[in-house]
Amino acid sequence: MTTFFLPWTIVMIAIITIVFLGIRKNRLKAMEPSPVEGINQVIPDLKEEFSSELTPSVPFPEHQLPKEELPHSYGIDRMVLLARDPYWLYAYWEVTATKMVEFTSTHGAWETSWPVLRVYDVTGIAFNGQNANQYIDIGINDQADNWHINSGEPDRTFCVDLGRQFPDGRFITILRSNTVTTPRASLSDREDEEWMWIEGIYRSIRYQYGISSPLFAEEIAERARTIPLEVSSPGHWPEY
Repeated sequence: MTTFFLPWTIVMIAIITIVFLGIRKNRLKAMEPSPVEGINQVIPDLKEEFSSELTPSVPFPEHQLPKEELPHSYGIDRMVLLARDPYWLYAYWEVTATKMVEFTSTHGAWETSWPVLRVYDVTGIAFNGQNANQYIDIGINDQADNWHINSGEPDRTFCVDLGRQFPDGRFITILRSNTVTTPRASLSDREDEEWMWIEGIYRSIRYQYGISSPLFAEEIAERARTIPLEVSSPGHWPEY
């Protein structure tokens, strides 16, 4: 009986030992850090990232700010005429929907007419819409809101009407521009005034105040600010 009990006891002890070692191994394994946690311990900054780190709250540089664009229209019926050079004019305009409705109710359907620019030569007269020296008509399209006009006339005054023309020849003005004068295409016939040289200025001030007057120095300094730097006395050039 004793001989049988001893091996059984050894087996039980071995089983208990194995179970105990297995439990301990599992506990130690559970306590070990995972590979990700190990990396986070080495590089703590990788544990978590905040939105402020990913997108710093720094104002946009000025050159990256969205640019504001000018509106295409302002809701105002108007026409502006500019003189581009001695031979060309430039006009731009805006016609509101209200103006179109008024035109249709007064003169007939908008679609039965077409847009025309009437360019008046109003040089030397007080223009009243009927007394132009001469005029020309330029057909345009309904989508246009600006136009370059070849006047071909330097040193002349012009005014432009934007209107609609009907098949029967009627021309109805919608907008009228300001008047402009084109520049000359040649040298001016006006002669410049004669310049007074520095010696002349000196003499005139000296006789007016006297050489010892304190106003003499003040007047010289004041006039010196109004004389172009490149003006010098004849025969006396600056030394470099």
